Amino acid sequence: MYKLSDFDKSSKHLYKFGKILSTIICIIILFFIVFNITLIIESYINPNELPSFLGIKSFVIVSESMEPTVMTNDIIFMVDTSKENLEVGDIISFRTGDYINTHRIVRIEEKNGEEIYITKGDNNSNEDRTPIKFQDIEGKYLFKLPKLGKIAEILKSKVTLIILLIFLVIIAYYEVRISKRKLKRKEERFEYNKNLIKKIQNGKNNE
Repeated sequence: MYKLSDFDKSSKHLYKFGKILSTIICIIILFFIVFNITLIIESYINPNELPSFLGIKSFVIVSESMEPTVMTNDIIFMVDTSKENLEVGDIISFRTGDYINTHRIVRIEEKNGEEIYITKGDNNSNEDRTPIKFQDIEGKYLFKLPKLGKIAEILKSKVTLIILLIFLVIIAYYEVRISKRKLKRKEERFEYNKNLIKKIQNGKNNE
């Protein structure tokens, strides 16, 4: 047979698990909220520059030029870099007109006293026609999240930001209500034990 203590233990474990899960969800939501707000603010302050979060920029790959290293719909993260940290073999994201391309450096040359970078997609047979200058480089490859591009685009929208904020408020409200209930139960238990002790003491005094 099951004891009441067994049910009490299982409910406590379930509550702890729910608490940990809600905490993790809140942390993830807070990260995306801070990330999105930072990008929105930066895009307003510097409309001609790509927004970044702590020097890190993210892009969703939409072409097959870097396969199989980077696949279509992967999210890649690029970090700001210096000339000294660039070398042949590095993957970089760079501007070409109104577009951002992500290819690999295959050669570094000097032209008119300035370094230029010859790039090529891993899946392309030819090198890129236009050499890249350092000021065109948006960042150096850091890491990728495979096949999460569509989710990232959804999370970057302002509508999603509002939904995340609402969801976070609901979780916070729920946690506050649970905390108040627990506090009330503790107070009621304390008062009950206090009154019980008084009754026992009074009973002994009357003997």
